[in-house]
Parts: sequence; structure tokens; C-alpha cells
Amino acid sequence: MMANASSRTKFSLGSSSAKLVLQNLPFVFFLGFLATLYIANAHYAEKKIRDIQLLQREVKDLRQEYNSKEAEIMVHSRRSELSKRVKPLGLQQSAVRPKKIVVQELDQP
Repeated sequence: MMANASSRTKFSLGSSSAKLVLQNLPFVFFLGFLATLYIANAHYAEKKIRDIQLLQREVKDLRQEYNSKEAEIMVHSRRSELSKRVKPLGLQQSAVRPKKIVVQELDQP
């Protein structure tokens, strides 16, 4: 008799908990959906952070390259550097200062 009563109690508890789960099944699915969205959002945010860090490194490298190229151009555009570079071509710096040409405008009625 005891075994029969305990099996009924377990069975009755199981059926009532099963009924409870089945009654709240839409809510359980909704919670699962929210958990999936939460995980997906976290992965998306981490991916965007990695992309941003990659782009920041690339901008930093390009900025350094720009500064080095700019400094190199400044060195090569000096008058002394230019005269050294064009000397093999037979060009040389003029000893005469350049003359300024002034054009006077005529007043026309």
C-alpha cells in the first residue's frame, strides 16, 4: 500500500508540474528567444569593437606614413636639395635675381 501511495504522489506531482510547464510554454519560448537575442547582440557588439580597433590601428599607421612622407617631401623640396638633384642635368641656380613684371591697366570708358 505504501508503495502505491508514493507512486501516486510522484505521478501526481509530475503531472501537475507538467501542466504548469505546458501552461507557461509560450513564456518559456519567449525567454529562450530573449536569451538568444542577448547572446547574438553580445557577439555583434564584440565583432564591432574588433572592427573599430582594427580601423584605429590602420588610421594610426596611415597617419605615421603620411607624416614620414611629408617630412621626406619637405627635405627634398629645399633649394639646396633641388640644386643637387638637377646638377647632373646641367641646370644651375641663376645668379641674377628675377625681375618683377608689372602690367599697368588702361582705363577704358
